[in-house]
Amino acid sequence: MSSILTNLRSTIIAGFILAFILIFTLSQGSFDQTAFNMWLLRWLHVLSAIMWIGILYYFNFIQMPNMAKIPDEQKPAISKIIAPAALFWFRWGAVATVVTGLILAHLNGYLHTAMTFSDVNWPIGVGMWLGIIMFLNVWGIIWPNQKRALGIIEVDAEAKAKAARTAMLFSRVNTMLSIPMLVAMTVQQNLFS
Repeated sequence: MSSILTNLRSTIIAGFILAFILIFTLSQGSFDQTAFNMWLLRWLHVLSAIMWIGILYYFNFIQMPNMAKIPDEQKPAISKIIAPAALFWFRWGAVATVVTGLILAHLNGYLHTAMTFSDVNWPIGVGMWLGIIMFLNVWGIIWPNQKRALGIIEVDAEAKAKAARTAMLFSRVNTMLSIPMLVAMTVQQNLFS
């Protein structure tokens, strides 16, 4: 067991094997196959969202508030190793979350009405729009500015500082929007179904 848990890749593979065993076992029951497939897609959506929002919260609640406490000679460990790796999973978690969410909304038949707020699905539509805005912030503003701030793209010190501030501000926008987004996403199935 120790060999599985000391290697992240092995740990993740073991987690997915256990999940697939559980999913396979669940799939053997008698129920609507479409409902099962929708649940499976929802699970992938939630898994992706945990990755995305979890890293967003890591940046905003842990990394950014503590950077000033880290001695200058140790900061390259964050900016050259940890932040780029976290930003990789952050960006692609955003993609997976939005794509699986839009597919789920389409397959459930409420994509259009939710996005246009034209029926009872308007709360999840609000959440979807907030998620899309956050996704666009990630790919259109945060990531391009983080590349400058982290030195992935070489810029002068003034441009680097400006890029770091812009990335931070839009990361904070996403943190702010994530709170009402989660309200909108979770209220739908409990109060509006």
